[in-house]
Amino acid sequence: MNISGRTKVVGLFGYPVEHSFSPAMHNAAFERLKLDYCYVTFPVHPDGLGDAVKAVRALSLGGVNVTVPHKENVIPFLDEVSEEASFIGAVNTIRNDNGRLTGYNTDGRGFMQSLAEAGINAAGTKVLIAGAGGASRAVGYYLCKEAARVYIYDVDTPKAESLVRHLNALKGNALQADSGSVKSRDFFQGLDIIINATPLGLKSGDPVPVDTSLLSNKHIVCDLIYKETPLLGEASGIGCKTLDGLGMLLWQGIFAFEIWTGKMPPAGVMRDVLVRSRQTAGGSK
Repeated sequence: MNISGRTKVVGLFGYPVEHSFSPAMHNAAFERLKLDYCYVTFPVHPDGLGDAVKAVRALSLGGVNVTVPHKENVIPFLDEVSEEASFIGAVNTIRNDNGRLTGYNTDGRGFMQSLAEAGINAAGTKVLIAGAGGASRAVGYYLCKEAARVYIYDVDTPKAESLVRHLNALKGNALQADSGSVKSRDFFQGLDIIINATPLGLKSGDPVPVDTSLLSNKHIVCDLIYKETPLLGEASGIGCKTLDGLGMLLWQGIFAFEIWTGKMPPAGVMRDVLVRSRQTAGGSK
């Protein structure tokens, strides 16, 4: 990579960010398209988030991605937020237009594109999302717009209730799944897609987020974690179609790249880098 005084810098705000796959993915795409950009990581402590956003303007960065724990908290520091990011309540991409900062959320679009790429059409399906955090909001937003019937389950019942109310402002097709439902074979047999939007599976020894004995080979099981998790391993053994979070990571990055540069990056190049990164780093974000 040839860095010069004209090179436009983009990057990632998060804490921690040391193991991010994003620099390798984006820099490979910049190199392939011969764009004078580079992507770096910025470890931003939560106490310094406001100053970090000011630095995007002060340093004339082209923009940044935003990851945990800043996706929600960054919004008050921006000049404008897109419709989907506003509804989701989280931003994962910021574009700097001559000092005016606009926030976007490409996570949900990225997930939907990963489904489409795998030949999965979510329209009219019945979907269970385990978890009611930011990832669930992003994915649930697009699934509800696709007219899927979306069930939300979280051990934090008020959190799940709040998300269901929020999603029902779209088309009224979100419901809460209680602890009894997620232990019911009849309930599971009525589902088409099960999505893990919790962190369970990131660490060795984590419990599986759903009872896989209730699955059958008709189910599609997705995990937003970027590696083969115990959930996916058990579901695959049952004969389920499975999908990990690598495609979502890829496509949210592709859409962010397009927001910054106005160009579509080479998806194949970015995917190859992600696969190699996962092989060497075990799926860390």
